[in-house]
Amino acid sequence: MARIDAFLKLGREQGCSDVHLAVGVPPMLRMNGDLMPIRFRDLRDTELAGYINEILTESQKERFRKGVDLDFSYMSPGVGRFRVNVFRKLTGIGATFRHIPLETPRLEELGLPPVVEKFTEFHQGLVLVTGSTGTGKSTTLAAMIDYINRRRKVNIITLEDPVEFVHMSKEAQVIQREVETHVPSFKDGLRAALREDPDVILVGELRDPETLTMAMMAAETGHLVLGTMHTTSAVKTIDRILDALPAELRDQGKVFLSQNLHAVITQVLVKKADGRGRKPIVEIMTMNHAIARLITTDKTFQIPSQLQTGKAQGMQLMDQALMEAIEAGEIDPDDAYLYATDKQQFQRFVTDPSLLPKVSI
Repeated sequence: MARIDAFLKLGREQGCSDVHLAVGVPPMLRMNGDLMPIRFRDLRDTELAGYINEILTESQKERFRKGVDLDFSYMSPGVGRFRVNVFRKLTGIGATFRHIPLETPRLEELGLPPVVEKFTEFHQGLVLVTGSTGTGKSTTLAAMIDYINRRRKVNIITLEDPVEFVHMSKEAQVIQREVETHVPSFKDGLRAALREDPDVILVGELRDPETLTMAMMAAETGHLVLGTMHTTSAVKTIDRILDALPAELRDQGKVFLSQNLHAVITQVLVKKADGRGRKPIVEIMTMNHAIARLITTDKTFQIPSQLQTGKAQGMQLMDQALMEAIEAGEIDPDDAYLYATDKQQFQRFVTDPSLLPKVSI
């Protein structure tokens, strides 16, 4: 057993989502969104390097020696599966271990709006799950893949960095490929996937213009593409896509989005009212004629009003979803206030006065 497993086991026993190890501080656990140190000495550089080296392959050690950050999955028998990032910082090395449940959660167990299930039924086009790092995008996408896997006789190809949830083929065939292990990059994996008779393609992250362009081509040529972006609203997602395209392709990109983008799910994780865990809260945009017209006429700033009035089509603004969850007693109003866009309407629910803006007298 690797020595680092002791920290991972402690973290799992405490129910944390992440274990943080860094030189100069004790190991830390992320509990319901907050970092908490464990009772242990500050980690020394050579000590932590020894822990990390025990779980690296020779090729990973060589890449890390060359200054490359490492992303990989790690399975510890009796403890669990983790997504790992190893990096260097000013005072030495560091590593973050995120726990990945061995069982893929069912879509219906995540507490997401029912319309999300409908997004798995498309046979072509683009569906995006967006949000900041650590907001559960990978979990939502894994649940969507599982939903398709249990219901449709299709070929699913996933491109991940690294592979997190492991899917066993059920009604569908699921082929999981890891960037830098099976394919050099997301764009290379996409190019290869198009020659492998896919029906559904999952792209772990649309992180550069080349990958985005390849994903758009796949969505336009008869494949359902599911992907993630680090954007915090539907409007910012659309603007990010268009800004990533060369100027000469921008008009073509607007037409593509209006015709092939089915939905944008933007999510955050908010502390539950009882303090036990966090609940996904989502903004949802589904494409309709009005939103398509706003995209093609460069009026994306008007999309929030469409989301606000589009409840019958499953749409909702983040603030609407937060307010409904507060009124239902599902989430901590103080935490919800931090995520709200129009904070004024949430001020009456706040219990911690230090969160509110100071008023000059």
